[in-house]
Amino acid sequence: MSTQRHLTRRLSQLYAGLALYGASSAMLVGAGLGLEPWGVLHQGLAERTGLTIGVVSIIVGAAVLLLWIPLRQRPGLGTVSNVFVVGLAMDGTLALLPETSALAARIPLLVAGIILNGVATGLYIAARFGPGPRDGLMTGLHQRTGRSIRLMRTAVEITVVATGFTLGGTVGVGTVLYALSIGPLAQLFLRVFAVPAAFGSRAVVAGARPEGAILRP
Repeated sequence: MSTQRHLTRRLSQLYAGLALYGASSAMLVGAGLGLEPWGVLHQGLAERTGLTIGVVSIIVGAAVLLLWIPLRQRPGLGTVSNVFVVGLAMDGTLALLPETSALAARIPLLVAGIILNGVATGLYIAARFGPGPRDGLMTGLHQRTGRSIRLMRTAVEITVVATGFTLGGTVGVGTVLYALSIGPLAQLFLRVFAVPAAFGSRAVVAGARPEGAILRP
């Protein structure tokens, strides 16, 4: 693969992945059966501030990015793009989603949102333009404390879920289903969307530590 085509594919995957991530998060909001951990926090803050959930996502992402400074993490193009694209895509999708109270419609919406989230995660991580702000927070804490990424991720996500729920965010069966399925889904799609390196070099994907790669934006 030529260098130009290689870069074009990576950029396409990055922005498609981030846009689809925002759309999938909006689908979970529309389903109303429980959000992903950071989504619970974003929704709770949106309820308290009157801002849209997408705008809250952007603000929280930017605030988390500031925490990278003492953690000595370096953002990439994907990191900065993550802050803005996901939130904008979320608000755009929510504006298009019809409201529904029927459980027969909400369950398929939840399942589709979780699967799409796995697709989106595989797309943007495989593009290799840097982690999302929340990803870097967890890996930075891992590097500074010496604790495992799994432990840091669990501690951070329990904190944001508890805070978001207290503020009015939705925790439910969707939250549990997301937690159980996103790892296997993201790992699958990381392999599907692996980008071959330029000039015929070997593809680089999740490597031997999937817990470090499968972190959400």
